[in-house]
Amino acid sequence: MRSVATEMSQQTLDATPPSGSRAVFRPPARVLAVAIPLLLVVCLAGVVFGSVSIPVSDALGYLWAQLTGGTIAAADAAEFHIVVDSRLPRVLTAVVVGAGLSVVGVVVQAMVRNALADPYVLGISSGASVGASTVVLFGVLGTLGMIALPAAAFLGALVATALVFLAARTPEGLLPTGLVLIGTSLGYGFSAVTTVLVFLAPAGDAARSVMFWLLGSLSAAGWQTLVVTSAVCAFGGAILAVMPARLDALSLGDETAASLGIDAGRFRVLLFTVSALITGVIVSSCGAIGFVGLVVPHIGRLLVGSDHRRLLTVTPVIGAVFLVSADLVARTVAAPKELPLGAITAAVGVPVFVVMMRNRSRLVPR
Repeated sequence: MRSVATEMSQQTLDATPPSGSRAVFRPPARVLAVAIPLLLVVCLAGVVFGSVSIPVSDALGYLWAQLTGGTIAAADAAEFHIVVDSRLPRVLTAVVVGAGLSVVGVVVQAMVRNALADPYVLGISSGASVGASTVVLFGVLGTLGMIALPAAAFLGALVATALVFLAARTPEGLLPTGLVLIGTSLGYGFSAVTTVLVFLAPAGDAARSVMFWLLGSLSAAGWQTLVVTSAVCAFGGAILAVMPARLDALSLGDETAASLGIDAGRFRVLLFTVSALITGVIVSSCGAIGFVGLVVPHIGRLLVGSDHRRLLTVTPVIGAVFLVSADLVARTVAAPKELPLGAITAAVGVPVFVVMMRNRSRLVPR
């Protein structure tokens, strides 16, 4: 149960819009009433469209047959497998990854009190990429089977997190500015390590696939990938879902958090660990996808304000819509070739973020 002081602080924050802002924030229910149907539409589009176009009625029929155990004509078997075994798990993985990256972006920005922070800025994603690349290129942890890639990515993210945490720690505690600067520096270092690993790889085809994967791709998404990614993101999301009041307090500063009975240092360790876990499994499934965790939290703030209870309600759905749409563009705009997913998210994220930066008073986490 939250303390009386936390409740009073929460009410004050909910009632106060960001300084200088004239925005009228919408209730989360109203945002979800638009975002959820939009998500269903883009998911259906993701199942229907691709290098092979399938009529909507046929795609819905295949999905219904899969859900009910119905039968299909032998002539439709190829299209059925395209819809059920290729596109459907890919679309659902995009939903989970978009939601996960958005939630981590919200948490990281509150944790370091910096609107420009995301898992990639803090080096978490780069560390996960190093771990995953060692599995793809050199077969490290091969005895673990299907969990080798997510396990290595999580270990890499955890190592990166620990290094950032230790390097940024000062006698006064963890300073948000130091976290961002050191995380950015170590992120460049981990990216350099990944580049060296690619050049040292014994197989050229593996190196090329890693380079494409590091730019982000859902081409390898399948039911097994979806199960692992969903389980980890649901576990991490459940932990974060019960902490909006603590995130509100932390984003106001360590002194405010301490006055409300929160140990900011220990809380950051927990947030770092959960962020590393979610980021690691996402990187292992689809590579490094930028701008989702950076831009989507700001879109959420523009719509519902800075209260983390509201943000953690709407940003997963917004992030899912964004990534499913980006993946649809990535695999259809130059079909039958597929563009790197990270290139699409950057093409959309950069101009959107530049526009939002023109109203910076509404971007500050608190």
